[in-house]
Amino acid sequence: MPSFYEFFAGGGMARAGLGPGWACLFANDIDPKKGRSYRLNYPGEDVLRIADVAKIQAAELPGQADLMWGSFPCQDLSLAGVGVGLKGNRSGAFYPFWDLVKGLVAEGRGPRLIALENVPGTLTSHGGRDFEAICEAFAGAGYRYGALVINAALFTPQSRPRLFIIGVRADVEINPALISPGPIAPFHTPSLARAVERVGERVARAMVWWALPPPPRRNTTFADLIEETPGGVAWHTDAERDALIGKMSAVHRAKLDSAQRAGRRMVGCLYKRTRDENGVKMQRAEVRFDDLAGCLRTPAGGSSRQTILVVDGGAVRSRLISARETARLMGLDDGYQLPKAYNEAYHLTGDGVVVPVVRHLARHLFEPLLGMNLAARERAESGRPSPIAPQGVRSTATPPTMAKLGQNRAGY
Repeated sequence: MPSFYEFFAGGGMARAGLGPGWACLFANDIDPKKGRSYRLNYPGEDVLRIADVAKIQAAELPGQADLMWGSFPCQDLSLAGVGVGLKGNRSGAFYPFWDLVKGLVAEGRGPRLIALENVPGTLTSHGGRDFEAICEAFAGAGYRYGALVINAALFTPQSRPRLFIIGVRADVEINPALISPGPIAPFHTPSLARAVERVGERVARAMVWWALPPPPRRNTTFADLIEETPGGVAWHTDAERDALIGKMSAVHRAKLDSAQRAGRRMVGCLYKRTRDENGVKMQRAEVRFDDLAGCLRTPAGGSSRQTILVVDGGAVRSRLISARETARLMGLDDGYQLPKAYNEAYHLTGDGVVVPVVRHLARHLFEPLLGMNLAARERAESGRPSPIAPQGVRSTATPPTMAKLGQNRAGY
């Protein structure tokens, strides 16, 4: 069974995506609240350490993992952030994480695979220098590496593009079928190709283009995941709904009018945004009706929380998205236990990695690189439970195989 370390683990969504065929040797996060969820959903194991990654030494990591996963903080690299990049206090956590990689390599315990996950803004941060710095780190540690931009919308009804950089230790044989001679859609975007062109020649020699197959067509929409009687949130009053609609610009009001004329139930998502209109800052309500939710974020303020609009002919209802609905958008099964506090649950899911995306990477890249054939993978996956819903489709009941995760869906 392949093994892994999970850094910036949050609620264990990378672990959920890897699935029961993988063994976690060590997990780390700085947030004790997220750690509570991790331990609740993965009980009976003492693998999680709550600490600043900078305070962990390579000697403390047990064994030699096949994979080292790191979803390091994105705030300083995000296009919505202040642009300090890897020099920031949060996204700069990449460097102590990489110190652990270098420490493991020095001890002869370098993982065969390293996977980083972050926002696509990494590609352009500081004119591409931050992306190049990460590439230099891989090459300098003796890893071949390649990058992919994967939008979770291919797997769950949420628009959530993320950058994945996957490194392979130099002595690991790579099946030629896993490499493309150049960028190919949909995972090698024009912005990624431009970022690669800016990387220095020495570093670029260690780079590959991973040939990851696209997934089957997604068979769920945002409306499929919506609860009629959600827990933790209430439908707005007519006055609250009308006040929200009143914040729409003419363009977004036209979107709502079109949805009302559609002749079918339409579910949209809405964010509040501050816009500059003729020198005056105004709060606007901006809606989309494309069967996708917007990208989940952490609930730092009211504008970061999504509002749902349900349109049935002339009738319009609105409310905040529920915590369970956010979990479904992240591909988590309904057996996954969420915190009772709304903001805590929203922060957990909005800060995570989409589970089916990780499973796709594991099935089509990580496991083939580790020499696991399909039969071996299926035998491993049938052995233990995992809080993952295939292709982001929710389960409506907790199946018997989910027993290990606990039966209390209401939280702790």
